[in-house]
Amino acid sequence: MSTVPFTRPLTGTRRLRDRIGDRLLLILTLLASLAAIALMVAIVYKVFKGAHLSFSEFGLGFITGTTWDATNNVFGAGTFLYGTAVTCAIALLVGGPFAIAIALFLSELAPRGVRGVVGTLVEMLAAIPSVVLGLWGILVMGPFIAHHVEPWLNSAFGWIPLFGEPSTGSDVFIAGLILAIMIVPIVASICRELFLGVPRDLEDGALALGATRWEMVRGVVLSSSRPGIAAALILGLGRALGEAIAVTQVIGSATAINVSLFEPGDTLASRIAAQFQGAASAMQTSALFYLAAILLVIGLITNLLALVVVRRFEIKRTGAA
Repeated sequence: MSTVPFTRPLTGTRRLRDRIGDRLLLILTLLASLAAIALMVAIVYKVFKGAHLSFSEFGLGFITGTTWDATNNVFGAGTFLYGTAVTCAIALLVGGPFAIAIALFLSELAPRGVRGVVGTLVEMLAAIPSVVLGLWGILVMGPFIAHHVEPWLNSAFGWIPLFGEPSTGSDVFIAGLILAIMIVPIVASICRELFLGVPRDLEDGALALGATRWEMVRGVVLSSSRPGIAAALILGLGRALGEAIAVTQVIGSATAINVSLFEPGDTLASRIAAQFQGAASAMQTSALFYLAAILLVIGLITNLLALVVVRRFEIKRTGAA
């Protein structure tokens, strides 16, 4: 004899409570979304309002100007744009492959007992305060790079202008390596989840057809995860673009465009962090706001590029399927 579970019919009071709960849920989530949008608008408004004075004075020429003279109120962002581009390029070129390799090891090659320990330690890199990482860069990594790595690079590749005379421990190259360390946990964590999300049947099928482990990784895991890897690298780039304290501690704070990576420099974020509190004039403060506005625009462009890349690969993959 089958039994049918007894369900109590909904009363009018319960229906009313459910409708009120649904309405409250909608209102609270809508308010949270609107608050996030309002916060973003407030930040953008404040930054561009603060940059109005310098924009009126220098116009778009501020972007290409290479002079930063607080005494004569002449400012330009060209050197800081160059420093930002170079340090972020070093971070992606060094940290990107390193992070992807870590993710592949943890998802495809490492024994189960090792995955948890190594994965946790890698993710803990993100918990290190940037000021602590900057101090480590000054006291440990900077001197090591300046006394061992840079002289070797100069002796082996000195004919390339990028690898000039070694520095004393504060330069663009060291700042780029600090940023590379900072983006590794972000990119590695995202890529690891992407690789674990690849259907196991596809991997086993490739191995059963005679593919080597590398061929399976290249043809199945990396191929199916390309949109996510691109997005992970963009997120890492965003982390590198916005970092200020650690870069300020190791980059040397120089307002010059040097071809050699072993010379001091500066970035948009580090210049803002170093001089905003001690700005000597309203024009200098406005110029620093102008740097912040440029940084905001770059961040917006990188995020839009990430969306375009991900959607294009998804369209191609859907069409192929």
